[in-house]
Amino acid sequence: MEGESVLFIRSDDGPPKASLLFQPTRILKVCDSSGKVTYAQGQDFAWTPGSQEITLLSGSRVVYKTPQGLRRPAKSQPYVLTHRDGMGEILFGGGHEYHDMQTFVTYEHATGTWAGPVPTFASDQLPHTIKKLSQEKTLTIVLLGDSISTGCNASGWARTAPFQPAYQDLFAKNLEAAYRGNVVLKNFSVGGTDTAWGLTMMGKVIDAAPDLLILAFGMNDCARRPAKEYQDNIWAMVNALRKACPSSEVVLVASMVGNADWTALRQERFPQYRDALEKLTQPGVALADMTSFWIEMLKHKKDWDLTGNGVNHPNDFGHRVYAQVLSSLLIRYP
Repeated sequence: MEGESVLFIRSDDGPPKASLLFQPTRILKVCDSSGKVTYAQGQDFAWTPGSQEITLLSGSRVVYKTPQGLRRPAKSQPYVLTHRDGMGEILFGGGHEYHDMQTFVTYEHATGTWAGPVPTFASDQLPHTIKKLSQEKTLTIVLLGDSISTGCNASGWARTAPFQPAYQDLFAKNLEAAYRGNVVLKNFSVGGTDTAWGLTMMGKVIDAAPDLLILAFGMNDCARRPAKEYQDNIWAMVNALRKACPSSEVVLVASMVGNADWTALRQERFPQYRDALEKLTQPGVALADMTSFWIEMLKHKKDWDLTGNGVNHPNDFGHRVYAQVLSSLLIRYP
């Protein structure tokens, strides 16, 4: 595991703590989110073999917060982010605020301990895309989605070290490295949008004549749209493209899960949307299931470990997970 993000929290009279996704067999590096400051085991932090938890030591240089430090008074921020318990609002980080609070951990761990979904090579669903990549021909990808797909809260987007690109750019780089062809990425995503807006963009998408269209909606739909309407809007976008560009293929992205403590989000809709998208898969249409992946990660970690803005964006680690899930559909890994 390289660069897994955690946010150390002191929630009682004890030392600040954070949990990892896997149980390490050896911790290789713990550093600040910029990658410029490396922390020392036995001086800044302690880890006991057999545990997934890291504890900060007295005098540690590692940043930590308290649960109360991740809240703000009601109506004190640009957006209303009411906490589900009614005690103020979730701290909003519009730039790199959460990034600056998080720490990155690189460690070795036993294989075969991941209990969540494993994305598989989509040779049956995306044959034209894979063929074009294999022939080292130029592949045109169009991405249509919301603020997550604009790159929000990746450190590169926020213009802070280590300046990591957002998931779509990492994905394109992965494809170019694996196939040595040229990938042209056209990103039509706009923050705050949903599937109803996506339908109005299909003319622009069709004009771009994509070999592969990635549809990445759901975070903004979930506050206002039942799963059937969401599914219908997605299918209408797929059909519009296939009618105009019969050889084009589509990847449907089931969104990451937003912060369960935010009252505006209908948490039950994330898995409903995922199931709705899965029913649409067929030759030419594949699913990138970030929802199930995120839910599994949250069984071991907290939302504040993975968030980029406190409520509904991924951090650098989350953007890398997005890129890996997408890449696994088109790259046959050992």
